[in-house]
Parts: sequence; structure tokens; C-alpha cells
Amino acid sequence: MKVSACAVCRTDLQLAEGDVPPHRQPVVPGHQVVGVVEAVGPGVSAVAVGDRVGAYWLASTCGECKFCRSGRENLCVKAEFTGWDRDGGYAEWMTARAEYLVAIPDSFADLDAAPLLCGGVIGYRALRVSGIEPGGRLGLYGFGASALTTIQVATHWGCEVAVCTRTEAEQRRARDLGAAWAGGYDERPPFALDAAITFAPVGAVIPPALEALDRGGTVAINAIHLDHVPEFPYEPLWYERSIKSVANVTRQDAQEFIALAAEIPIRTEREEHPLADANLALQRVADGSVNVAAVLIP
Repeated sequence: MKVSACAVCRTDLQLAEGDVPPHRQPVVPGHQVVGVVEAVGPGVSAVAVGDRVGAYWLASTCGECKFCRSGRENLCVKAEFTGWDRDGGYAEWMTARAEYLVAIPDSFADLDAAPLLCGGVIGYRALRVSGIEPGGRLGLYGFGASALTTIQVATHWGCEVAVCTRTEAEQRRARDLGAAWAGGYDERPPFALDAAITFAPVGAVIPPALEALDRGGTVAINAIHLDHVPEFPYEPLWYERSIKSVANVTRQDAQEFIALAAEIPIRTEREEHPLADANLALQRVADGSVNVAAVLIP
């Protein structure tokens, strides 16, 4: 693939800083990659030269373990991941397994499509893991790039959305995107939640999200790394409330979400950086200077 754009993810930062242990070193980061197929190997039929495609977190699976055989390839014991096991998109060129790429609809420009390939896809999976139904009441804890796409899917489904996040600017953005209510992490939404998704990489948001749930609700943790999960009393978990982690994505997640994103259509907000400024983009993610998607352009 000749890389056209690669969005920056907090997971890239966590890998670079060692919060997520490396699978191999050195490795080129980047798992939200839009590019054009320039060459294919023998027997490849899933893509053709000239196709515009996206590479995302899942790079390959074994296809043979019990998880792959039961439609849960995101849990594959031999899975490989773009930018963790295989070189990713902080580059001008990269290789990928053809059957793990997703076609990019013509309605999306390269720079708009790139942020959808992790934050969007994993946000979509988090919605599924949370069990939220169309028309339900959903809480989002944290409002970065992934939540910006997730709220658009939720409101498209007719959900009533409450957002808890740090700053008044983020709260205003949430309301502009259709949130019924927005407040701080220390505030409880004015209605009981059927489900909640946490995006912030801090475990401290989990207890308030749990306390805001209605009976039988689920908190889905959308993070590969948390600082810790604090102790909390049993009562908020009573009445069959649950906590679930969101681990990776499947090819089906990517295909369904990209099609849905084109149907809605989902709007993305971004800031652009030349590839040479990748460290600057990562630093801006680290210090919270960027609350939209940072995108690298070779």
C-alpha cells in the first residue's frame, strides 16, 4: 500500500511509552491507515491494484482456534495487530494481508476516513458489547476522537445520550452532536443509563459509570490499558449490572461500521501533521492538547 493518511491513536502513544508492552522492537506504529494498493502477492483476490483501502488494528488471525471458529476472531490466540506485531502506517509504504483490509467508500476523503479505522471501529464494537439497543439511554465517559464517532452512531440509532467529560468545551461539543445532557465526571446523568462506555484511560471513571446504570445495565471499557481500577462497594454492581472489556475488533466490525459511517454519514474532526511531525502529534495526544483526531500525511 502507498499510504495516503494515518490517524494517530492513544494506543500508539501507549505503545511508544511502554504502557502497552511491545510485541517486537523496532516496529512502525500506526493502525488507522488509508492507502492505495500498489502491488499484490500471488493468489491475492480480495483486493486489486488501484483499490483504495484501509488497514486497522486487526492484521491477521489463525482461523483455527476456538475463538476464530466461533466468530470471535478478535480474541484469537495467535492474532497479530497493525503497529504492534506488523509494521504500521507511520510510513510512506506498508504491507498488509489483503483479506484484513476494508474498502474505503468514495464518499470519504482519505483524511476523513483514517480516524474511522480505529476510534470509529472500536467505538462501534463497544456499542455492541454494551448491549445498547436503538432508542436506549447511553452514557459516554470521556469525549475524545473515538467518542466523537460513537455518539453519531448512537444518535443515528435514536439513543438518548449523556456525556461525562473533563472540559466545558468538550461538553458543548457533545451537546452540538446531539447529547441530551453533558457534564463533568463528578456529575451523575439526570436519567438512568441502559449502558455506558468509558473511553478515558483512567479506571476512576468506572465506578461513577456503574453507579449511573439502571438495573441490568453494562459498562463497556473501551481501552487497551488503564492506570488501575479502584476499589468500589458491591451495591452499584448489584441487580445484575456488569462490567465488560472491549478487546480488539473483527473484520465484520470494520466492514459493518465503515458501511454505516457512509450511510449516516459520520463527520470527523481532525488536525493534520506531516509525517515528520509524528512525535509532535503523539506529544499533543499525551498532554491533551488535541481532542479531535490527529492525522499524519506522508
